[in-house]
Amino acid sequence: MKIYVVVSFTEDGMENVYVGDDEERVQALNPEDFENCDALFVEIWEDGEKTDDYRVGAYEEDEELEN
Repeated sequence: MKIYVVVSFTEDGMENVYVGDDEERVQALNPEDFENCDALFVEIWEDGEKTDDYRVGAYEEDEELEN
């Protein structure tokens, strides 16, 4: 069974905003869904081991570099 851990990063630190097995819910999340969120990170865990991770959204500095 896969467990998804979604972490919100802000200027002040980080916070787990979702832990569960609902992949559709995780895929629908955006940084804009959370107050002061700069980016979301998703970790995927199976059988007690992290199997993957990825970032959702961009930090403000990244957006400035792209413009």
